[in-house]
Parts: sequence; C-alpha cells; structure tokens
Amino acid sequence: MRHHCGAVLISLPRHAGRSATRALLLLAGLAAAASLRTLIGRPDPAASLPAALLFAGLLSALAAATGVRPARPRIQHLVAGAAAGLALFAVWATVTGSWIVIRPEAPRAELLVWSVVVSLVAVAEEVLLRGALFSAVAAAGGEAAALVATSLAFALIHVPLYGWQAVPVDLGIGFVLGSLRLLSGGVAAPAAAHALLDLLAGCL
Repeated sequence: MRHHCGAVLISLPRHAGRSATRALLLLAGLAAAASLRTLIGRPDPAASLPAALLFAGLLSALAAATGVRPARPRIQHLVAGAAAGLALFAVWATVTGSWIVIRPEAPRAELLVWSVVVSLVAVAEEVLLRGALFSAVAAAGGEAAALVATSLAFALIHVPLYGWQAVPVDLGIGFVLGSLRLLSGGVAAPAAAHALLDLLAGCL
C-alpha cells in the first residue's frame, strides 16, 4: 500500500509537469502563429483573409498535434453559445455605438467568403485556446489558472490587430468564453459565441 501510494504521489507532479510543458509549447506556437499572421497580413493584418486563413490552419494544426478531438457539439451548447454571442455583441455595440457593421453594398460572394473565413478563425482560436490550452493549464494548475491564462492569451494575440486599447475588451470577452468552456465542459459553446460575435461585429 505504501508503495502504491508513493507511486501515485510521484506520478501527479510528473503529470502536472508534462501538462505545464504542453501549455508552454502551445503558448509559444500561438505566439509564433500570431506573429506570422501579422507579418503576412501587412499593412493591415486585421483585414487580410490569406493571413487569417493561415492563422486558422496553424492553430488547428497545433491543437491536433496535442491530440485534441472536439466532441460532437450538443444543440443546447450551441444555443447557449449563440445567446452569449448576441449578448456580447449587444454590449460591444452599445459601447462603440456601431450597430451596423456590414456595408449593404458589399458583394454577396465577397461577404460569403469573408463570413466563412471569420467563422474558421473563431473556431480555430477556440479549439486551441479553450480546448488544448485550457485543458493543459487546467491539468497543471487548475481551472481558475486556465481561465486566466486563456483570457490573457486571447487578449494578447489581438494586440497586433486592434492595438493595446482593445486589451480590456478582449480580456472581458475571453473571460466570458472561458466561462462558457467551464459551464459546458467543451468548446462548442465558446466557439459558437465567438463566431457569432465576430460575424456581427465585423471582426476578422
């Protein structure tokens, strides 16, 4: 029994250490992907579709490399995520005074492509941040640490796109998305909220 208990006590720190290492590697990969997006998207990375697609692909590859396989989304999680996305947009629109963000004269084909890319980026960010990274940090230091770490990472990767003035807003959004992950236990709810918010707010 002593030997068994000792083995358990020893394995826990090793498991936490592996999770911490995985989290650091994911953060490094996320930073590299964000930097590459900024470099390729010059002079306006926030509006570059090719840079956004590359970013989404890199994040998806990073998440897949950790073995993350998102479960089939449940309808109630998608509905909850959509409701949260609408609420976030209402707050954002009230603060900025921008309720109409899409030009009515925009070509339908262009708008369709833009919408698909926006959705892909939002889902890829959630699979990595609220999926792979959240799980790694939670295993190493608990869910509270995961909520803080993923919210900070979410805010910082958007600095090259929207500037430091957007950090408080992005921190709040990241906290809401992380809370959705905690409440639902998966990435479907935060992914739905994130995609809908970006589509309504005109963010890429």
